Amino acid sequence: MDFAAIHAQATAAATQVADRALARNGGQDSCPCGFAWVTVYDVKLSTKLGKEMAKLGFSKAHGGGIQLWNPSKSLVQNVDIKLEGAEAYAGLLRHHGFKAYANSRWD
Repeated sequence: MDFAAIHAQATAAATQVADRALARNGGQDSCPCGFAWVTVYDVKLSTKLGKEMAKLGFSKAHGGGIQLWNPSKSLVQNVDIKLEGAEAYAGLLRHHGFKAYANSRWD
């Protein structure tokens, strides 16, 4: 499995979705402020795949699994925009067979 290619595709999808969400919001970075990330539950960092994912920005999640913060690389503070990007990233990972979910929290 070439996870780097999957990651590139998922990041592009997440960025595109977040950009569209920002445009729908009139280009305004309005409240609520917060964070969004993707958690993958069926990969451990100690595996070959986990090490490859760590090189791409994944880290250990406190509630189990591994996580990637702000997969859309969005430079806004709006949690809704970031979450839409995270959902797109997680959806593409699920399409490739991963147990992945988007999460968010307000700041």
